Order: sequence, then structure tokens, then C-alpha cells
Amino acid sequence: MIEKIKVIAFDADDTLWVNEPFFTEAEERFCELMEDFLPKHSSHRELYAQEIGNLPLYGYGIKAFMISMVETAIKISGGTISAASIDRILQIGRDMLAKPVNLIDGVEEVLNAVHGKYRLVVATKGDLLDQERKLTKSGLEHFFHHTEIVSEKTEKEYEKLIRHLDIEPSEFLMIGNSLKSDVLPVLNIGGHGFHVPFHTTWEHEKVEGKVVHKNFRALKNISEVLEFL
Repeated sequence: MIEKIKVIAFDADDTLWVNEPFFTEAEERFCELMEDFLPKHSSHRELYAQEIGNLPLYGYGIKAFMISMVETAIKISGGTISAASIDRILQIGRDMLAKPVNLIDGVEEVLNAVHGKYRLVVATKGDLLDQERKLTKSGLEHFFHHTEIVSEKTEKEYEKLIRHLDIEPSEFLMIGNSLKSDVLPVLNIGGHGFHVPFHTTWEHEKVEGKVVHKNFRALKNISEVLEFL
């Protein structure tokens, strides 16, 4: 039951602040740079395949994305890509790291309302340094009791977090934009999951079908969280 919740965990990227549109923009710049070798749609397909193949090695985040772009450029150019072009690809990544942290509408209102009533946690995946940078730049750091940055959001990782917080799964609520990463693993271990969709979702995070579970809520925006707490 909702009234048993003691800890609320928030995903970071595209839940607290904007993230995916920066990757979409970067992919477009990369594919434009590769047009001498392949049409845009083909470069996009090759880059996505490289990213997925690299996940076990490099994980998520901008730095991993930069490596995937460089490796894709070498592959589709047959090894003829110039050093100048490689530098331009790296600049795409550097520009991403310099992007501002733009909060999603309603985030501060929700955090102000629930802060002090529940223990609040950031539970996200990606590059440690980059996620810490974004949390600091966001101005939201003071709301959170704990920050958990993992390489992958699995049932095992959520169980580990719940043990660390010294609560039962039924006392844990996860809020995020990804059904695959933020909701389904938590529901599977007996926790609660609220899905707050973002208008752009990375293809790797999409799932088919409808979620039906007593501990699940599908919301239109993050402000609707307050209707259930």
C-alpha cells in the first residue's frame, strides 16, 4: 500500500532534468559528419548497434557514447576517417558535457512537497563523474538523503539499495521515465513504481505491452505524483 512507503527514489536523466534530447542532437551532428560515407539513417543504425554492443564494456553516459561514435566512424569509413574528423566527433561529446542542467517542469514543486515526509534518494545509472556533476549543477542535491549511481538498474541492484536503506521492498517507491529500468525491476521485487513518461525515449529503454500491477501508477507528468502521496 502507498501509505507504507518510507523512501522515494527518483531517476535522474529525463525524470529530474532533460537529457535524451542532447543525445538526439549529438547523433544528428554525428550522422551529418558521416554523410561522406553513409546516408544518415544508415549511420544512425550503425551507431546504435555499436552503443548496444559496447554497453557491457563501457556502460552508459556521454563518455561511453563518445567512444561509440569514434569506433563507429572508424568502422563505416573503413579506417580512413581523418584525425580532424575524430576531433570533431570528440567535440560533439565535449559539447554535451558542457550542456546546462534544465530541470523538468514540476520537479522542484514535488521535491519541496515530499521532502521531510519521506527519505528521498536519487537512483540513476551512467557515468559517475557526469551524474555527480549534473546533480550538483541542478541545485537539487540538498533534497536527497542518498545518491546511488549504478552501471545497470537490475533487480539485484535495487535489492542492494533497499538493504542499504534498511527498509522492506514494500516501503520503497521508484519514480522514473523508463519502464524497463525504473519500474519493472522494482515491481518484480515487491516495490512500487510510478512511470512518468518523457517525450523522447532512447530506443534501448522501450518496452512492449502494458504494465498491470497493483503497485504501479502511470502518470502524465511528475506533478501528478502528489495526488498519490
